[in-house]
Amino acid sequence: MKVAAIQMVSGPHLEANLLAARALLEQAAHQGAELAVLPEYFCSMGYKETDKLALREAHGEGVIQRFLADTARALQIWIAGGTLPLQTVAADRVRNTTLVFDPTGQCVARYDKIHLFHFDNGREQYFENRVIEAGATPVQFALQARDGQRWQVGLSVCYDLRFPELYRAHAQAGADLMLVPSAFTRTTGQAHWEVLLRARAIENLAYVLAPAQGGQHENGRQTWGHSMLVDPWGQVMAQHERGEGVVLGELDRARLQAVRQQLPALTHRVL
Repeated sequence: MKVAAIQMVSGPHLEANLLAARALLEQAAHQGAELAVLPEYFCSMGYKETDKLALREAHGEGVIQRFLADTARALQIWIAGGTLPLQTVAADRVRNTTLVFDPTGQCVARYDKIHLFHFDNGREQYFENRVIEAGATPVQFALQARDGQRWQVGLSVCYDLRFPELYRAHAQAGADLMLVPSAFTRTTGQAHWEVLLRARAIENLAYVLAPAQGGQHENGRQTWGHSMLVDPWGQVMAQHERGEGVVLGELDRARLQAVRQQLPALTHRVL
């Protein structure tokens, strides 16, 4: 099954971001991707954290969700919609949510980001918990590919990548592929992005597909990019360093099974 990681450099304007996402999704579909995954905050990288509040939608309705559903249906592909802000009970909070749509345009999975980014090196400061309400539950979905094969897919977002217990829970529940839509900063991405992605693939013997924001944003933020697909042995199969682009790669069931048979770490006794 061919999959695609969509890299963007999203700005503060929703309509422009949706137009850019549509063009990249069309490119992925035309190149044979059955699953395309958008980056975190694909719909908006605002000037301040509270800008998310103006875009929040109720689950099941709204401009962003209609865009994802309509595009999945039109292109006949699965789309994991990076993240978008969904309403909570609190008026000053949103959930940072990944929604997955099948080729009929139906929403088949929802994952609310569990681990919220907190970084302060004296020059850069990010506190997602000021506006975002954390999720609590790992989520997977089953994807039936065109060739009849079934892939179990585990969902995560960006800062989740630093918490291996989430990915081990996915692995123990049978995940073959793990998605990591992200907006890693240039500072943290340069230091840790690739090594963490490869580690999550290696220790869980699974494919990892990680679309990212990648460039200089209108709000002044710099994101690392380097969207990539990593195989279960930890090899980077494809990568796009900076700017908009599409990372394409093919999942191989035989390769996955061979690695797991050669190194059966997932069946090792837990202490």
